[in-house]
Amino acid sequence: QVQLVESGGGLVQSGGSLRLSCAASAGTFDRYTMGWFRQAPGKEREFVAAIKWRGIGVNTRYADSVKGRFTISRDNANNTLYLEMNSLQPEDTAIYYCAAAYGSTWSESRYNYWGQGTQVTVSS
Repeated sequence: QVQLVESGGGLVQSGGSLRLSCAASAGTFDRYTMGWFRQAPGKEREFVAAIKWRGIGVNTRYADSVKGRFTISRDNANNTLYLEMNSLQPEDTAIYYCAAAYGSTWSESRYNYWGQGTQVTVSS
């Protein structure tokens, strides 16, 4: 069982930055692919970014809408996932969730552990 707790959300003006954190309880955190998802009011949850636990070559992936603005990273020693968000826009307003999938995968269906979410609101 993996418990995930997000933090770092808040209210920011358009063009601003936020850094989200996700603390994981898993003792084998480095064996999980970790992802960030978001859900805006009235919309379905969507993929934001993911980072594999290891691999050769590219081990991060981003939604087109956040490429070049968001950066996902992880600190395996401290069981923590991060999402650095820059140049935030009102359309980034959503509840942001971190999720965990055991192993090395890009499949969104493999995420079976989810946090409670943290609200990000970007004002225009």
